[in-house]
Amino acid sequence: MASGVLIQSRPSVRLPRAIAFVAGVLVLVALGVLGWLYSVVRSALPQLDGKLQVPGLTASVTVLRDEHGIPTIDAINLDDLFFAQGYVTAQDRLFQMDGMRRFAAGELAEVVGPDALKHDRQQRVLGMRIAARKTIETISADDRSRLEAYARGVNAFIESHGDRLPIEFRLLHYSPKPWTSEDSALIGAYMVQELSTTPQQALVREKVLAKLGPELTADLYVNSSWRDRRPTVARPTLKQDTDDDDSGSDSSVAKLVEREHSAPGEPLLLGILFELEQSTRAQTRLREQVADFFADRPLVLGSNDWVVSGAHTVSGKPLLSNDMHLGHQMPNLWYEAHLRCGGPACGTFDVAGVTLPGYPYVIVGHNRRIAWGFTNVGPAIEDAYVETFNENGQYLTPEGWKSPELRHEIIHVKGQEDVALEVATTRHGPIVTELVPGETRKLALRWTLYDGVRNPFFAVNSAQNWAQFVRGFSEFDAPGQNVVYADVDGNIGYHATGKIPIRASGDGSLPENGSDNAHEWTGYIPFDKLPSVFNPSSGIIATANSRVTPDNYPYSISAEWEAPWRSARIYRILESGKKFSAADMLALQTDIYSDLDRILAEKFVYAIDHSRQASVRVKAAAEILRQWDGRMTADSAAPTIAVRGREELVRLLLEPKLGPTPADPAQEKATLSWKSYEWLMDTVWLENVVQHQPKRWLPDTYPNYDELLTAAVESAVTAPKVPADLNAWKWGSFNPVEIQHPIFGRVPLLRRWTAPGVREQSGSQFTVKAVSRTHGPSERMTVDLADLDHSTLNLVTGEAGNFLSPYYLDQWNAWYQNSTFAWPFSQTAVQKASMHQLVLEGTK
Repeated sequence: MASGVLIQSRPSVRLPRAIAFVAGVLVLVALGVLGWLYSVVRSALPQLDGKLQVPGLTASVTVLRDEHGIPTIDAINLDDLFFAQGYVTAQDRLFQMDGMRRFAAGELAEVVGPDALKHDRQQRVLGMRIAARKTIETISADDRSRLEAYARGVNAFIESHGDRLPIEFRLLHYSPKPWTSEDSALIGAYMVQELSTTPQQALVREKVLAKLGPELTADLYVNSSWRDRRPTVARPTLKQDTDDDDSGSDSSVAKLVEREHSAPGEPLLLGILFELEQSTRAQTRLREQVADFFADRPLVLGSNDWVVSGAHTVSGKPLLSNDMHLGHQMPNLWYEAHLRCGGPACGTFDVAGVTLPGYPYVIVGHNRRIAWGFTNVGPAIEDAYVETFNENGQYLTPEGWKSPELRHEIIHVKGQEDVALEVATTRHGPIVTELVPGETRKLALRWTLYDGVRNPFFAVNSAQNWAQFVRGFSEFDAPGQNVVYADVDGNIGYHATGKIPIRASGDGSLPENGSDNAHEWTGYIPFDKLPSVFNPSSGIIATANSRVTPDNYPYSISAEWEAPWRSARIYRILESGKKFSAADMLALQTDIYSDLDRILAEKFVYAIDHSRQASVRVKAAAEILRQWDGRMTADSAAPTIAVRGREELVRLLLEPKLGPTPADPAQEKATLSWKSYEWLMDTVWLENVVQHQPKRWLPDTYPNYDELLTAAVESAVTAPKVPADLNAWKWGSFNPVEIQHPIFGRVPLLRRWTAPGVREQSGSQFTVKAVSRTHGPSERMTVDLADLDHSTLNLVTGEAGNFLSPYYLDQWNAWYQNSTFAWPFSQTAVQKASMHQLVLEGTK
């Protein structure tokens, strides 16, 4: 008994000590891991001050950085300027650059494993690297030379920092390959892919037409609206009827916005990262930057650009604004830079704005005399052709049977054997059948990208007036953009751009027979025939991805414009008669009023008031909607009710026509159902149905549209997980913004340090501030042509890709809270704002 008592007493004395010992060891190991991580990440921070010897430069280049780390790169010749641009961009964004080129080329599986194999197969079938090579063949010798200079700069950084590269390379156990001009062309191809409307819509439309017939199909695939505001079509008068003003008063644009409030540790860390690599989500975050090319999904757009003449501004000179809405990523897509060349051979090259990591020049911004901004046109530049093959593997053409070209691809897969892929290419393009779930026909893809993409940006960056600017953009092939323009002389203008095919028949909205020439491309719309306007009498030009062609336009540019809700709202504000300042432009960029959802909310309220079936709960929903002002504010329940009611209304209308979704989720993409219908003007179809209430769309189970609309709201507010108190159903939680780091987002200890994460937000897809969980304004810019130093610009998160950099997340709060930053441009202003000075010196 005594010994038993002694044995039982030992744990009570020693167990706490053992626990403390183990805990102490774990703390020491964790501190060691964090210390190792910190030292590795810190070692990769770029040098910002002093001097650096950089082999490859012919003369010294000065790099000034301001309080946000934004570089002004000053060289005395163009080769050194673009060399330095490549070097400096690699200082901040090398891992992102490498990820983007791997993503575009289909080379992700080589470094992240088999989870990326499906994506890589898609990119290899599409032949993205082949297209990049074609681009290098297409562009001028001068442009090739500048791409090569940029590549040399990137490689100079890689070669001199082999032991101090971004930590992501260390964690994924690989080193970046040398950069090439072809890789820069791949970055351009990446943007063409990001901004293309895929032929998937044509394949779905074909099924819908077969099931519903021409009348209902024409209803669904509407491509114009009485709300369209075409930039080349002036309204008879700019006087506004303010009786139905939704904002209380448009006399002050600043009142439009509801502000929102809102080593020793290496083995252990690599073990964590090994588990991270097994997670599909961890490896797919990078490739989620662009959806599968043939996925059943809407192309989420939201870019806005506008320019107003001095007649509408406080200063008497134009204001030009641009916010391009794209998929969020970490770090953000754009890299801000100012490029100056002061030598005798440079001409007048002094340009600032946003650049693409991996690509030279400024993409959107201004120089000393002109400014410009972009929105996506969304032209029909991809066609699907159904090819007829025989048993010998040949395909039918008007000249008889021909053998396709065969392209052999090898996909390297980390931890597994290589995967061999053979791609057949017809006269139209690659056979892409394997990319289309449920498709058995041999589908060939024709895409203007395969012709090569000419590069106009040196000419645009150098342009000094409208004529030079237009001449530069006449060489712009893809992605087709709406470009607005302003200059210091007070001129404003607009031109659609891009290489857009003319077809023998059809408009690309349906797949066509590839064995004849009935639907061949016969040429391209001449640049001077694309929509354009210079100094319109209204003094106002705006685009927002919606229709830009007048009624009598002789060519087909797009089979699928964006709905006109944003463009109509922008014009309404700009035509208010106010004299605008740069602050007013930011207020409009962050406007969160949704005309679509306010209109439907009123329809829902009216229907519920007149319904015989309305429940107590749906009547409570109607009271919330009745008091709503139409703003998609994060802390309001009304937007959630309106949007969920709209979504349920679409289901109730389409499910009887197109069928329910299949029980097996794996069959959803291959089976026609009500969810198959995705169309950028689907809300125009919905408005037409609700407004005109045609009998052909009223489901048999409802006696009238009042009961149908009531049932939609009823379904929305009684769905699972809807709070009992409808006032607690906040929009910000329903439509948050999520930005995570592709690697560190899966490590709980690092997640909070390395990305904003998930945050509530105001706005919606149909507000001027067009936002979803994964998309939003990638930058906000306003150029003041009265004084370029009074211009403003901000990114989403920051310039840096290293999470220990002070410039990694320093722009996030401004983006999230609808603020912005001063954007110095003149030599005096840049020098005054300078916080760092680095001199890059060539070696003799």
